[in-house]
Amino acid sequence: MSIKYLTAKLAQQIDEELMNQAGAFSIDQLMELAGLACAQALARVYDKKMYPNVLVCCGPGNQGGDGLVAARHLGMFGYTPTIFMPKPGSKEIYQRLKSQCDNMKIKIIPPSEDTSLLRDALSSSNVILDAIFGFSFKGPIRAPFDTTLSLLTDSHLPIVSVDIPSGWDVEEGKIERIGLQSDVLVSLTAPKLGVRSFNGRHFLGGRFIPKTLEEKYQLNLPEYPGSDQIVELKE
Repeated sequence: MSIKYLTAKLAQQIDEELMNQAGAFSIDQLMELAGLACAQALARVYDKKMYPNVLVCCGPGNQGGDGLVAARHLGMFGYTPTIFMPKPGSKEIYQRLKSQCDNMKIKIIPPSEDTSLLRDALSSSNVILDAIFGFSFKGPIRAPFDTTLSLLTDSHLPIVSVDIPSGWDVEEGKIERIGLQSDVLVSLTAPKLGVRSFNGRHFLGGRFIPKTLEEKYQLNLPEYPGSDQIVELKE
């Protein structure tokens, strides 16, 4: 049987169950595993000898938290990550994840209406990790994110997106003109309905779904090879 693609409602329901008594995970655990998977997927496709400089773009929500974790792991893997947050998150966990990156001496570009800082970062980067919007995103895309997405697209750098390309609708796909056209996608938990039309390299990450939830929702997840945190999905 083929893997199940999730609606926004079902993705939210599974997320909630992972963190209640059914799953018994903390959000820290889920973010750590998700971010590690994203870092591993980027490293699988973009070798650090040819793509050493990674611009990690983080939104203010849990998606951005995954990005901060990924940035830390990419630093551990020998890449040189730089973090850009168009609008930093305010939650305590977000601040802790940012502090962990500070402790790794990862450069963080401060939010600014002046786009020259982002332009400069893009000019010295080899690949982008997009962790701006997640499956709860609903358009339209407002400032400062509209400018950010346009600049990322105009850079023509390869883009690895976390869970869904930023600007895409979780169920309808790329309906916003400035939604990112990513080269690599790392779906977390299970792919979302909106990425059925995605035609780049597609990985599944987030190796944390317990058998009980996989069976309950008939997710039909593929087997992860060995100790890998990702598995490539091929139609």
